[in-house]
Amino acid sequence: MADHRHHWVRAPHRAARAEARAGLTLPPGLATVSADRRLRGPYTAVGTLLRALVPDALERCPDAVRRHDVELLTTTPELHGVVPATRETLTSLAVPKERTRYYSRLRTLRIAHGLAEFLTEYLRALGDGPRTLVVEDAHRADPTDGEFLAVLLRRMDPALLTVVVGADDGPLDTASSPAAPLARALAAHCARTDAAGTAPEPATETHAETDAELAARYVREDGTTDDPRAARAHAGLPDAERRALHDARRAELEALAEPSLRLGAQLWHAEQGSDPSGAGADLLREAANHCCDLGFYHAVLDYGRRGAALVDHATHPGHWWTFIAKPTTALAALEHSDEILPYYERARALSADPDIHLQCAYGTAMLYTRFLAGEQRDYQLARGWINTAIALAGQHPEPKERAFRTAFNRNGLALIEVREGRPEAALALLDTCIAALDEVLEPGDHALHRSVLVYNRAQVHAGLGRHEDAVADYTAVIAVDPNYAEYHFDRGIVLRRTGRLQEALADFEAAVRLSPPFPEAYYNRADVRAELGDTKGAADDFGYVLTLDPDFVDARLNRASLLAELDDPDAARAEVEAGLATDPTHPQLLTLKAQLLAAEGDTDQAAAACTAALTADPGCAPAWALRGELAYGAGDLAAATADLEHAVALDDDPGMRFNLAVAYHDGDRHPDAVALLDAVITETEDPAARLQRARSLLHLDRPAAAEADLLLALADDPDLTTEAEPLLAALHD
Repeated sequence: MADHRHHWVRAPHRAARAEARAGLTLPPGLATVSADRRLRGPYTAVGTLLRALVPDALERCPDAVRRHDVELLTTTPELHGVVPATRETLTSLAVPKERTRYYSRLRTLRIAHGLAEFLTEYLRALGDGPRTLVVEDAHRADPTDGEFLAVLLRRMDPALLTVVVGADDGPLDTASSPAAPLARALAAHCARTDAAGTAPEPATETHAETDAELAARYVREDGTTDDPRAARAHAGLPDAERRALHDARRAELEALAEPSLRLGAQLWHAEQGSDPSGAGADLLREAANHCCDLGFYHAVLDYGRRGAALVDHATHPGHWWTFIAKPTTALAALEHSDEILPYYERARALSADPDIHLQCAYGTAMLYTRFLAGEQRDYQLARGWINTAIALAGQHPEPKERAFRTAFNRNGLALIEVREGRPEAALALLDTCIAALDEVLEPGDHALHRSVLVYNRAQVHAGLGRHEDAVADYTAVIAVDPNYAEYHFDRGIVLRRTGRLQEALADFEAAVRLSPPFPEAYYNRADVRAELGDTKGAADDFGYVLTLDPDFVDARLNRASLLAELDDPDAARAEVEAGLATDPTHPQLLTLKAQLLAAEGDTDQAAAACTAALTADPGCAPAWALRGELAYGAGDLAAATADLEHAVALDDDPGMRFNLAVAYHDGDRHPDAVALLDAVITETEDPAARLQRARSLLHLDRPAAAEADLLLALADDPDLTTEAEPLLAALHD
């Protein structure tokens, strides 16, 4: 069988990388794409690939296209009109002025997983053996493409699709997503080829390119050539001539009417052309808004930086504010919150616009409430800023807009109340906001934010344990926004807490269906399946969680436990070892390892694993209990009793108390044993506990009570007859 591997080809120039690729033994090609973000911005490589494959996929595997429509349409806007959008939400449909909710930074990671799965389904439908995907210019990729490549390299079987990543010999920092670093994936999953190479030499043919031709090629190739002669020729052109070339190329690209070009090459040519602060700033503003709405936050920072270099507050106040506001949203989402405050301070210093001061006040309040960590959080400062925002909102002359702005900012105050431990005050604020908007707005006005208010009220109800009220509010928002997966997910959490497991399962399944893959939905569905007795289904769900996130240690633990229940100790042990490779001192994993070792008869190693668990967490009651059981089995009653006493002090689990009662019995501590078993029987009515209590009662010379326990135990569980017979005989001697 062939040894299929993904490949990472490093060389300073494309020509050298192409020559190195030619020396590799590769399957037939699927596609060759460039990831250079200057071409089309976020998802440059993904979009190029999907534009080539999706028309064929609609014929070969239309169900795969339907299941992954969110991923396809989010990354490749040219597919709108080709791929039906079946899962729109109030967030995705909101007009810009009503957009009050932004995606998590992890949404692009979910999209990457969905794309990897779509590609796998397509390749299986395509058949005809393995293929090769070449992705060039990875060192110039936007983090969205870098994240996709990292996921694809880890998840894609190279016997189905061999991925060849081309990059220069420098670092890949700019292409990395913190959630899925590209450099780490390349090192882990690729055979690396380092090729030598020098800059392209002047042509030796009869006609060598002139400087004018080289400059024209540089512009025609959208500044992506790695031929330094072309870059030098372009830089050496007279300013007017150079800008004219860019204007002409922008017009060519604009005529193609492909939206992703407006995020890359078309935008770049506008910056380099004759009107950078006009056409260039317009496209940068459009791109920043678009990418902020879709959660492409690294690109937002890039566009914001470039836009801010072209405009100022005096000449382009609207653009200037976009290049401040959108980067602050991106920085918050990317957890770079300590970089945000200077943006607001600059805006407050330069602008007297009350709308800008309102937004800065709200943003600063949320910064001190939500985004800054530890000692940097300051709820008093936050309250001062949110009250400033509320005061400014109340000055708006138009009644409907005034009501909306006031409600939006009072919602922020409600969050501060929750964080300061006053949930009832938060509920009162939210009730007031919802009632005020219902009174003055038409039913469809500001639908997104009105649903967010009800959702936030549901969150507060859930935090207070008012589960029915929470479910009612979640149900209300689902009615108006049925495709928003997180609403189903959060309602499922509350339904599970109230024991409504089938309804919770239905909600988690809806969350799975409506969203690109995210681990938490499958994790919670697995938990519910396990509670409902579907051990195999639960183990499968935890397995898929680990496909999405191999470092999710609790999923390892739960899957290993379920595999042990399914009588597959080898698979359980493999999961435990994989989890310990990620977290070597995880106490629950170490305890489960001890249980598996004990079941195999390796009691010494099992005891050592328990000790390791207790070193990591002295409060791990199961480890104390298991080590006590092992000591009891080894005949060390004193050690067994001491460990079981530790366990029971930490956890009143009936099984642990039963085992301690057995140890007390063997140590002639019969009153202590009976006291423990009294509590166990009251709680569980366990017939085995009655039988064990009878043993101690006999030692305490209480035969009538012992006989009563024995008769009740046998009535409840006749299988105990063999154990009970010697005790009954002793009663009648």
